[in-house]
Amino acid sequence: MSTSHTPTDLPDSTLGGYLAAHNRPPAFEGVDRQPYTVSVEVEKRANLRAPWIAYLVFPCWAETGLGIVGHVETPVLWEGQDRAEVEALAGSTPLTHVKELLDEAIRRRAGEIE
Repeated sequence: MSTSHTPTDLPDSTLGGYLAAHNRPPAFEGVDRQPYTVSVEVEKRANLRAPWIAYLVFPCWAETGLGIVGHVETPVLWEGQDRAEVEALAGSTPLTHVKELLDEAIRRRAGEIE
């Protein structure tokens, strides 16, 4: 019996799954044709209802791969009661959506969207 997988069924199809399976961040080519990786940034803030927030930062790599030449980031994407909650929310994000968020951040930086 053969088993077929949809892209979101694979263990490395989410941000957290990819990090766990490959022990490194996923890489993407942005809409600007530059190479990017992604990291989840988690911060505590003074909000009793949702004191923890998370967003994505996309370092842009030199085409040689030998250094970071800039970055783009998303607005706050997840809020929660504790660090583990927002990390789990970020980790469950499909890589296809992470790529969409990267391209939105690049367009926002270029002034194409607000």
